[in-house]
Amino acid sequence: MPSSNRLPQTLGELQTSKEFHEARMKKRSVKDELRENLIARLKTKQQIFPGIVGFEDTVVPQIVNAVLSKQNFILLGLRGQAKSRILRGLTELLDEQLPYIAGCEIRDNPYHPLCRRCRDLIAAEGAATQIAFLRRKDRYVEKLATPDVTVADLVGDLDPIKAARSGQDLSNELTIHYGLLPRANRGIFAINELPDLAGKIQVALFNIMQEGDVQIKGYPVRLELDIVLAFSANPEDYTARGKIVTPLKDRIGSEIRTHYPETLEEGMAITAQEAWNDRGATKIAVPQYLREVIEQVAFSAREDKKVDKRSGVSQRLPISTMELVVSNAERRSLLHSEKLVVPRVSDIYAAMPGITGKLELEYEGEMRGADVVVRDLIRTAIGKIFDKYFSGTNTQQIEQWFNLGGTVRIDDDQPSQAILEELKQIQGLFAQLSPVSVKVSDAPESAVAAAEFLLEGMYAHKRLSRSEERGFTAQEKTSRKQERPDQEREYDEFQEQRRTRRGFN
Repeated sequence: MPSSNRLPQTLGELQTSKEFHEARMKKRSVKDELRENLIARLKTKQQIFPGIVGFEDTVVPQIVNAVLSKQNFILLGLRGQAKSRILRGLTELLDEQLPYIAGCEIRDNPYHPLCRRCRDLIAAEGAATQIAFLRRKDRYVEKLATPDVTVADLVGDLDPIKAARSGQDLSNELTIHYGLLPRANRGIFAINELPDLAGKIQVALFNIMQEGDVQIKGYPVRLELDIVLAFSANPEDYTARGKIVTPLKDRIGSEIRTHYPETLEEGMAITAQEAWNDRGATKIAVPQYLREVIEQVAFSAREDKKVDKRSGVSQRLPISTMELVVSNAERRSLLHSEKLVVPRVSDIYAAMPGITGKLELEYEGEMRGADVVVRDLIRTAIGKIFDKYFSGTNTQQIEQWFNLGGTVRIDDDQPSQAILEELKQIQGLFAQLSPVSVKVSDAPESAVAAAEFLLEGMYAHKRLSRSEERGFTAQEKTSRKQERPDQEREYDEFQEQRRTRRGFN
């Protein structure tokens, strides 16, 4: 930028500006620009995609290779794997300011204009031609592919109104109304869910990628667009037998696979970064074990056979669950005028609406019902995290208290202090909370949350029973069939009837 901090306003000023009149400004393409700025970041060891967690050793190096190779690329992955965020993050590799001819629909390079209007303008006004500047965010265009997208949407169409107003023939290039792709000239054009585009649209795309030719209503227009094309798709659809046109697939340089967080710690880091937990003046303390349970729900869902693997379990599941858990705890603190908000394990059950809407179930899961499946997932997650903290803990004294007829119910209707007094009756309970670094003398909200986690973990391992009416009680000695929910028994009966109809006994 000039020392006076004033950007050039005309083509003449641009030509006398050292910052914008170097030889590279005349010839450098967007892919060259991305490559040069990426190289500068790599040399200074700057983070390439800030905010992207878990892809440092897998996805990011492949994107770096594609950019260094000046290739168009596609991200293949299930929903909620940060594909769109990565594509938008490419803008950070663009220059802060880019000059173009003011008023141009396709942001023409002042030194090499493509459209007829800009060529005529420079021929008429010369050095006095007005110049404007594009910011990074203005150079990114994104389109969600849907079957109803037309060539006119992406490429453009002849505009009879424009022709009538200017007195031009429809065959004149000046009558063209440009679509999204030409308007993304000198920038990045991203298409999400590429296979959902109709075949003829995909043909138009690879024709532009290969030849730079655009045909609008049978009128050939030569537009050598300077553009980076980036795509995203679900791996299920992006196959030879899927909806992708083979010539377009062949012209995409790199196919880069994304993935869900590989470790619980990575998932927790993403959730902590994305979830809205800062509620202003409200003091919120989310226990570490609760963060782990929430994340484990997503990990367990991805492994569960009742959940559709082709659809995936989005990382948005733990993010929205965390927000709902905090909100339920916040509601409780407001009702009881408590100054400290500490979410509990039971708040996860209150957050079930944020979980059920993000799961696609298989046939077996649908037979059992979404609520039953989600409750099983939560119980499984609690059990796994419980083992991490309390695997060596002797809970026999606590079980004995319940076996002697003790019951306790933890409810939102009671203040934390009142619940704490009730929990103190359970022999040996608070003595076993050292693995989560909580003592009975801590804040009542924290002590109650930790005690409930221990009790829920025992329930998950069937050392205790729990019901909505009575709360935690001793484990009932029932048959396996009686322990199962009604939906599960109905499913078994349905399977038995089907086997009988087929002749199996």
